[in-house]
Formats: sequence, C-alpha cells, structure tokens
Amino acid sequence: MSDTSSSRPLPLAGVRVLDVSQVMAGPYACMLLADLGADVIKIEPPQGGDQTRGAMGFKLKGTDSMGFLNMNRNKRSIALDLKSDSGREVLYKLVAQADILVENYRPGVMKRLRTDYETLSAINPRLVYVSISGFGQTGPWAGRPGFDLMAQAMSGIMSVTGHPDGPPAKAGVPVADIGCALFATYGMLSAYIGAKATGRGQYVDASLFDSALAFSIWDISEYWGTGREPEQLGTANRMSAPYQAMKAADGHFVMGATNQKLWQTLCATLERPDLLEDARFATVSLRLANRHALIESLERSFAQRGCEHWIDRLLAVGIPAGPILSYPEAFESEHGRHRRMRIEIDHPVEGKVPNIGFAVKMGGTPQQVRRAPPLLGQHTAEVLAELGIDAPAQRALAAAGAFGS
Repeated sequence: MSDTSSSRPLPLAGVRVLDVSQVMAGPYACMLLADLGADVIKIEPPQGGDQTRGAMGFKLKGTDSMGFLNMNRNKRSIALDLKSDSGREVLYKLVAQADILVENYRPGVMKRLRTDYETLSAINPRLVYVSISGFGQTGPWAGRPGFDLMAQAMSGIMSVTGHPDGPPAKAGVPVADIGCALFATYGMLSAYIGAKATGRGQYVDASLFDSALAFSIWDISEYWGTGREPEQLGTANRMSAPYQAMKAADGHFVMGATNQKLWQTLCATLERPDLLEDARFATVSLRLANRHALIESLERSFAQRGCEHWIDRLLAVGIPAGPILSYPEAFESEHGRHRRMRIEIDHPVEGKVPNIGFAVKMGGTPQQVRRAPPLLGQHTAEVLAELGIDAPAQRALAAAGAFGS
C-alpha cells in the first residue's frame, strides 16, 4: 500500500506510540507520526471504540465513518478496558516498550484510572506523555469539557471571524483541533529527541485553547500596539489593503496588492490613474483607513468583466489572485491532483477509500500508507503476542475483563 518506494527507512521507524485518544486532535497527531513510520497502537474502549467511528451522520458499508478513516491510517488497534485491573496491566506492559503516549481525556480521568504520567513514567522513565485537552491541565477552566467550538469562541477567534455586524461565526474548519494536533506533534517530537539524549521523557500539556490563541498574531498585535479591539473583517486583512474577495461581473474572486509596487501595478492594470492620484489611497496605512471607499472604487472596475478575466489579468502582471473554490473543486483541480492531495487506501470492508494526501512532501523518505485504518480491536492478539502474552494468557485476560465484558 506504499505510495512510493524508498530504500531509506522512514524517519520515525522504530518509534512506538500509544494512541489513547479519540475524535480529532490526538488521533490526527498520531496519524502524522504513523505516516512517518512510527508504530502507532491505538488503544480503544471495547464498547464502540473511538467515538469518531460512529460519527458524521451517514453510513458506509461498515461501521466506521469516513472521518475516522481519514484520521487513523497506518495504525494498529487494540481494544482494552482501562477501567479493569487486567486491562491496565496490559497497558503497563505496552508502556514499558513505548516512546510516546498520547491521551485526550478530561483532566483528572487518567489519574483516576491510575494511568497518569507519574504512574507510567515510573514504569518507563523515557516515556513522553502527551495530554491534549480543551483548556489545559491547569488553570480555572481546566476542568471544563472543551471542543473546537468552545476553543474558537473563548480564544477570540470567533470575535474576528465573519462580517461586521453579522452573527457569531466560527472558522469553517476545526482550526483549534488541527492546530492543537500540530502543536502537540512538535512538542512530543521535541521531547522524544530530548529523551533519546538524556534517557528522561517528560510531560507535554497541549490544549485547544492555547493553540487557538497562538494563531492570533496579527489580531492581538494590533490590540497590543493600538489598544483597539480587533473586529470582524470578512475576507479582508488588517495589515494590508486591498487584500480580500472582490466582486466581479459573475461572482467573487480573491486578490491582494500588499505593497506599494503591487498597488501601482494594480492601478495601471485597471487603467485607473485616478486611484494613484487619490490622497486617501497614497500609502498602505491610508488604504487601510479608507478601506470601504477603496473597495467600492475597485469593484466598480471589477464589475465590468468576469472573475476568470481578472484573475488572468492580475496574475499576468504579478499580482496574486485566484478563484474561490469548493472543497471538491480544490481536490479535483489540476493542481490538487498533481499534488496528490486525494489518495486512495485499500480497506478490508470499504474497498477503495479516499483519504486526504500528505500535506508535506518528503524528498528522501516520503510518507507511506502501510496500513489501512484499523477495525476495532483488529490487532489485539497480534500486539499481545509481541508482548510475550500467549494464547492461554490472552484467554485469561479476556475472562478477567481486559477486553471488555
């Protein structure tokens, strides 16, 4: 199932990761590691497994959702009841051989299960233990349940999303979830590199709230610099104008003339010397201060022709511009296909399953699809055998409730 061949081992080959997480941020982070060669063992509750298996409101041939299938490739699955003593004993054996553990239970749950960092690091001092939560492990909001929506709302993202005077709007994609996955990945890999050098792992606390705040560079910089609270700007940008969606004769397109040279080129392309002579638009700061008048004036010119015409004209003179595509249009575009951002995976139940491709292209050790997203508990016997637990011992663990009732 490899997308490409390479004689060099993948960068994370030999790294063992225990994925004790569900839904998005944790599973996505662990999939990134798995794509780069890590042996990721997904530890799931026996009753139903990862909640995302049954999510999304539409059914495929089997019981797993398309969302689950897009966040869990290259993993193995073991069904384990961590509320049982026998289930925890299996986890402890896995931890002894693991490099990284990722969990996203609400703060305090892992401690009650006796699977917290203090307990597990005593078994394996090299362990990098990553906790992902809505608001972090400390602070007055730490105990709150938190999803991407709450993180967007309470981090300020929703206060700057949408159009002025419009209702509250969230980003169309789960930026707090995916952002947290990326920050957690950078944290856990940094800690892993440190553990290899020192023999000591560490605890990594990643939250959707902190990750969402980390995206606020332009917005909070404006507030810290001026004292003005950032506001909703629609598609516009608070650092430059014109830089937004523009209305043409047949719809909208996006463009950006972000510096003085591009502004002068834009005015020449539109044959609008009057804009260059207008004192309101003489500098970037003035164009920002008079944004509404600027856009009104530009759209009078853009209204004369369609989007494709203007995109071609602007690109020809070096001004960034592009169409506003739907997701299907973007994935199936000539460029999306060339970049292989839609790949297919062979699945034992679903057959050919579309997956989002690799966002980063590795020249020497390209990511590979080595395994389909696992069925619930598909690799339980295999993983236990690797731990030296033979068939009779596995049956005894099952009788003791390690794999659920």
